[in-house]
Amino acid sequence: MTKFIASVLGMSALAATAAFADMSAIDTNGDGLVTMDEIQAAYPEVTAEQFSEIDTNGDGAVDDAEMSAAQDAGLLPATEG
Repeated sequence: MTKFIASVLGMSALAATAAFADMSAIDTNGDGLVTMDEIQAAYPEVTAEQFSEIDTNGDGAVDDAEMSAAQDAGLLPATEG
């Protein structure tokens, strides 16, 4: 059972790292946030309404937590790998 828990925790950490790596590729100016323009460059199908739904705190940018939540909710494709 302990090996199973460790395995699940390891996969969770790997998934979080993969999501951040994906965000880093989208974050073209390297400020740690993703703007509407940066999201649309990677995901042209994302509308302003969808961006607003992803940007849960309404600050006009998506951070890594919002990016992960959007992927978990199916609003953005999940990171492959």
